[in-house]
Amino acid sequence: MKAFAPAIVAAAIVLSGPAQARTLEAIRSSGVIGLCAHPNSLPFAQKAGDPPGFQVEFGRVLARELGVSLRLDWIITQYQMRSAGCDILLDVIADREAQGETRLRISKPYYRTGVALAVPSSSKLTSFGSLNAATRVGVQVGSIAAMIIGQRRVPTSTFGFESDSLEAVSNHEIDAAAVTPTAASYFNLTHPDKALRILDRDESVVDLNWNVAVGMIRPDDALREAIDGAVERLRSDGTIDRIYGRYGIVLQAPK
Repeated sequence: MKAFAPAIVAAAIVLSGPAQARTLEAIRSSGVIGLCAHPNSLPFAQKAGDPPGFQVEFGRVLARELGVSLRLDWIITQYQMRSAGCDILLDVIADREAQGETRLRISKPYYRTGVALAVPSSSKLTSFGSLNAATRVGVQVGSIAAMIIGQRRVPTSTFGFESDSLEAVSNHEIDAAAVTPTAASYFNLTHPDKALRILDRDESVVDLNWNVAVGMIRPDDALREAIDGAVERLRSDGTIDRIYGRYGIVLQAPK
């Protein structure tokens, strides 16, 4: 997929077998809505410690809007989704093609993101277009960014995690890292002495940009409409922006 992060992993989950709809009435009757999240993936989520991650914070206020409490269902791999019993995922790619096999229903998007370049503050790089044969870029194994940058004959170094490529940039081992602005912004928040410059995303490269939404595993229409309404209210009153802002992230409006 486009980048490694719980949001993107969630977008790649394939659900198999018949699934009975989880209705809004059933959720309100039980008093809880389940959120699947990774237990050790800040800034997204973590099981122990503070802060809990923006997915946990957002999940709590989203549940409150629906009149229920939040249950956290911790998963490590995509295959655990099948038995976790959760109702929603957060930070899911809001794209029909990306969700082709997941069977997730998607809410209205609540921000836009993609792949950006993180570079040292002293770097002369200004955009993807300024990459050349003399610049080495950190990419994630098997990512769309790795393919697109490689096609431009730009040297790449592969990493398993965005944080590793950001560390490599800060240590001047590579010239740039192709990462989500979310990862780069959180890195800057937690490494103020190594802060990197985050270049604007290149919207002309369609595959490197996407909207983000709530992924619903098997909702009925009433649940989908209720979540859409809650997302719209939480966007309008600035709640979502404030939650992500606590992790150093400035959200961009969806397109």
